[in-house]
Amino acid sequence: MSDAALESTRRRLTAKQADTVDRLGRAAVELLSREGFAGLTVRRVAAEAGVGAATAYTYFSSKEHLIAEVFWRRLAAAPPAPHETGDPAARVIEVLRHIALLVADEPEFAGAVTNALLGRDPDVEVLRLRIGRDIRDRLTSALGPTVDPDVIDSLEMLYSGALVRAGMGYASYADIAQRLEKSARLMLG
Repeated sequence: MSDAALESTRRRLTAKQADTVDRLGRAAVELLSREGFAGLTVRRVAAEAGVGAATAYTYFSSKEHLIAEVFWRRLAAAPPAPHETGDPAARVIEVLRHIALLVADEPEFAGAVTNALLGRDPDVEVLRLRIGRDIRDRLTSALGPTVDPDVIDSLEMLYSGALVRAGMGYASYADIAQRLEKSARLMLG
């Protein structure tokens, strides 16, 4: 992934600023694991990271923005799933499983991502579009450029619905990854 893809939603970053953003992201995930999404604030994350609150707010407009940014960076840094099979359904399943498992081992973070991406913060909207475009590109790559756009739309709905279900606590992200496989097989044959 290029540096431009990891640019902050609010400003271009120097190396020192990028380190600060990274520290804030790590601190947010650590705080989430202890306190949950309700206990997370940008101020508390800043304190955890050893950064002033005003500095944290220059990078993140809200806790939703911060969490969405952390997820975006993980997704952008994750190499695309390998497409080692000729079966389109298997390739799509690889993509969906790969994305779902980015947060499977961190239930508090996973739930926070769902909450964050549903937020109305304009900075979250930018990230939601980036994340959606990345996932769409990965699905299109798995199926090939001549795939019916309605199939991609349906797969995106499948993934989004699965993300919401997991975020609501109906199933773990690991379980959702398995359910995505079954659903994709039903859709694609």
